[in-house]
Amino acid sequence: MSSPVATAVSAAAPYDRAKAVKEFDETKVGVKGLIDSGIKAIPPIFVHPPETLAELKRGAEPGSAPEIPTVDLAAVQESRAAVIEQIRQAASTVGFFQVINHGVPEELLRQTLAAVKAFHELPAEKRVPVYRREMGKGVSYISNVDLFQSKAASWRDTIQIRMGPTAVESSEIPEVCREEVLEWDKEVVRVARVLYQLLSEGLGLGAERLNEMGLWEGRVMVGHYYPFCPQPDLTVGLNSHADPGALTVLLQDHIGGLQVETEQGWIHVKPQPEALVINIGDFLQIISNEAYKSAHHRVLANHSNEARVSVAVFLNPSDRERVFGPLPELTSADKPALYRNFTFNEFMTRFFKKELDGKSLTNFFRNS
Repeated sequence: MSSPVATAVSAAAPYDRAKAVKEFDETKVGVKGLIDSGIKAIPPIFVHPPETLAELKRGAEPGSAPEIPTVDLAAVQESRAAVIEQIRQAASTVGFFQVINHGVPEELLRQTLAAVKAFHELPAEKRVPVYRREMGKGVSYISNVDLFQSKAASWRDTIQIRMGPTAVESSEIPEVCREEVLEWDKEVVRVARVLYQLLSEGLGLGAERLNEMGLWEGRVMVGHYYPFCPQPDLTVGLNSHADPGALTVLLQDHIGGLQVETEQGWIHVKPQPEALVINIGDFLQIISNEAYKSAHHRVLANHSNEARVSVAVFLNPSDRERVFGPLPELTSADKPALYRNFTFNEFMTRFFKKELDGKSLTNFFRNS
């Protein structure tokens, strides 16, 4: 006959992560909803494994941590070759750089961040109708795109908006950020086309080689919202990853938390007023035959009482059935193609599959 204690223990339901994740997702109010509820400790689904938490403490040695390069685009007029070399150097080593004097009005930078923040801080009942996991939708508000696949959730919510090649109907973009999103997209395209010219020349190609491939036409804008986290040492804002696409243009606010992995360790990408953060994606690493490098990056959980906001635009080719691979001009007998050819559709499908088995996207397409 079993004891009452044993019976009580056996009756206690074990922690059911799948159930907890489903229940959180069904609230449709994201991490912001948890904060609004007044929680003092983060739910178990957000607690990351010990190995991840240990890795968060690994940074560059004190005194050795460099800053990612800053490139002044206004200098293109007087010393184009020098700017091209700056960008080439950054893209071929750390894979990240910041640009200043890019021509985007300061007021629009401020308004875009404020508008995205305003959406995330709408009353819950106004955010809920936009919350959806169907990737094909033009606008989706979501907490953690990989919520059901990841080992642990990240402390962040996101609004995602498809801007190209076929843009979402403007009426579908929430009114609170509609005007700013549309204006921001125009500016990103302008800046991206300039950057692609400089990156193309840095590869020894004609200025328009990358633009002619339409690498700015496929665009997805994401507005991330990182609320205050009551236990920032137990979770992350965004897990370590490399962006799959060609190029990412990021506008971040003053709070910080973005880190990039370098040979010296993890370094902070310090917010600069009016600067844009640019990073190389896996796709550009592949077609450049590794002349340019993508880099792993992450965002720490926000310990500030003020929410952190960032707006990223992922730039990709528009033709998903087109075959891509290392550019023929960048391969030779001495430098053979390091990657096989693929369609962009296969490339992105592979990125969103769980079965990567820990291998990076670039390793999957690497020639053996």
